[in-house]
Amino acid sequence: MNPPFRADHVGSLLRPQHVKDARDSCRRGDITKDALRAVEDEAIRDVVKKQEAIGLQSITDGEFRREFFHLDFLQRLEGVTTSAGVGAKFHTREGDIDFAPPKVTVTGKLKHVQDIQTADFRFLQSVTTKTPKVTIPSPTMVHFRGGRKGIDITAYPDLDEFFEDLAQVYRDEVSSLYKAGCRYIQFDDTNLAYLCDPQQRAQAKERGDDPNELPHAYAALINSVIDSRPKDLTIAIHLCRGNMQSAWVAEGGYEPVADALFNELHVDAYFLEYDDARSGGFEPLRFVPNNKVVVLGLMTTKVPGIEPAADITRRIEEASRYVPLDRLCLSPQCGFSSTVHGNQITEADQWGKLGRLLEVTRKVWGAGAV
Repeated sequence: MNPPFRADHVGSLLRPQHVKDARDSCRRGDITKDALRAVEDEAIRDVVKKQEAIGLQSITDGEFRREFFHLDFLQRLEGVTTSAGVGAKFHTREGDIDFAPPKVTVTGKLKHVQDIQTADFRFLQSVTTKTPKVTIPSPTMVHFRGGRKGIDITAYPDLDEFFEDLAQVYRDEVSSLYKAGCRYIQFDDTNLAYLCDPQQRAQAKERGDDPNELPHAYAALINSVIDSRPKDLTIAIHLCRGNMQSAWVAEGGYEPVADALFNELHVDAYFLEYDDARSGGFEPLRFVPNNKVVVLGLMTTKVPGIEPAADITRRIEEASRYVPLDRLCLSPQCGFSSTVHGNQITEADQWGKLGRLLEVTRKVWGAGAV
């Protein structure tokens, strides 16, 4: 089976404490960047072995080299500037918390002046016998949170030129990864999922954007990146409603974006959050065409409890009313550590959940499925 696999995962894994300590030491100037990378290399070797040992075919580096799932990538694009963010409301089961991730703005012409993930991919490829997957932030992450006000008017008086340059820098990065041997790339996109939330839609409107038009514009943007891809390169997209220390930002089912998401966006597969009621029901999956794969994120990465196998199996059966079982896969709902902080679970919880993932996959699709 080509990716995505019946049992797959979103990408990020809990960073070991010694990796976080080394990152802090490097930030203080106590160790060099090369020394930090050596620590990361060893930790990645170890986490790759653990992924392979439990039976995963899709292998990531756990995003161990990143502080945020998106910023470490975006700030290496020429023309992108990060600055102190404004506090945002994140929600938890115990109440709201304030968190201000750095803000992304476009302050000049966008250019791909360096390969961003290629060296990391090459290392990952060298330490696994399975399929290495690269996760990168969706190009929509450069636009949504700031809108027109977040894009320098002098550099881009015409937004069409902005979107073309943005697509080109992503085409350059995807091309670099492919030439290095990468055949499985996942775009991590919070914005299409945020547009399922009435409050987020209202905020987009306040920024001067039409929340009904943005899904179509974003589908066109991503398509302009991937439509010329080689046939043996799998492109998946993961939709996320926010994932920081077990907190989230948005709520709401996929209905507001379903048509554009499934019928206009030319990706091969969708990683969809479906771990609790805030993601809505499976009804929007009726829009999924018969050449697309849906990876059901039925297991939460936000709380420790491991979902009963019977509950996961029942929900897979419910989803199969809309998408046939042979075009469904299973994963956790998000990464375990979209930021360096990690979610409020332990490594034992993490590996227990991934173990349950493999267990259910073998039960539903057969032992040969993994």
